[in-house]
Amino acid sequence: MTFLFCCSQISAQNIYKRTLKLMGSRFEVTVVAKDSLDANRSIDLAIQEITRIEKLISSWDPDSQTSEINNHAGLRPVNVDKELFDLIERCLKISEVTDGAFDISYASMDRIWKFDGSMKNMPSEDEIKNSVEKVGYKNIQLDKENSTVFLKKAGMKIGFGGIGKGYAADKAKSLLISKGVTAGIINASGDMNTWGKQPNGQEWKVAITNPYNKDKAFAVLPINDSAVVTSGDYEKFVTFNNVRYAHIIDPRTGYPSTGIISVTVFAPKAELADALATSVFVMGIEAGVNRIEQLPGIECIIIDVNGKVHTTGNIKID
Repeated sequence: MTFLFCCSQISAQNIYKRTLKLMGSRFEVTVVAKDSLDANRSIDLAIQEITRIEKLISSWDPDSQTSEINNHAGLRPVNVDKELFDLIERCLKISEVTDGAFDISYASMDRIWKFDGSMKNMPSEDEIKNSVEKVGYKNIQLDKENSTVFLKKAGMKIGFGGIGKGYAADKAKSLLISKGVTAGIINASGDMNTWGKQPNGQEWKVAITNPYNKDKAFAVLPINDSAVVTSGDYEKFVTFNNVRYAHIIDPRTGYPSTGIISVTVFAPKAELADALATSVFVMGIEAGVNRIEQLPGIECIIIDVNGKVHTTGNIKID
């Protein structure tokens, strides 16, 4: 999890923030403004935009275009707005870059793993294999000319749990910038996107949670007009045969990820950071670091189950 560090001060502009529940998660919208009236107007705009995104991508809303895609899996292509089409197209590109470690068709997965303490026995190999039978991003067919999406297999589903909050943060940020808001942060339950600087001229800073003590920061790092996302298994994991299985499941195999307790990704956009944080968990330490280092403008910090820190080349931690 990532937290915002900021210093408000008496000046021409001050920091204003509001916390509320959106997309089923805790959102905190922070803006720099001249007064509370101006700030509240901007924060309301951000909330409206996030709510709009939720309605577009929600698989829980039976009237959403995402639900329509899922309901017609194996039957016919579904015409969608360009915005949703483009988001799905970017998701498929991320799937290719991560060799399928990120896959929005994960929503087709059978929920055979429980991370609420109720699970006493590990699923069988056959159960695990069968649980991902309908998962596979290559079975998502896009027709750009007609703006249609088709899930080839009956029973397939897509979901945006691994990218949706980041996308919403990006869109809210873009909207506020277009309305003249000079600085702020959209914190989507730890998916953080920043722009501008604090009223005192300092860069925004984020604290990376210590996975072994959530009340303490592992590191505090400056973040300038970019996004940072932390994915962790702090409490959601199970242990079988002395192996710790995180709640983040590999969509290719059906097995939970192992060996990593926390991944933080820095990227130009929260959407990308969100997707890559989950992907690195699935890919593992070596493959994850190698893949991130091949992507320009992106860095990551990984903490393994033994507390050892692994970083890409440009990350400097004191």
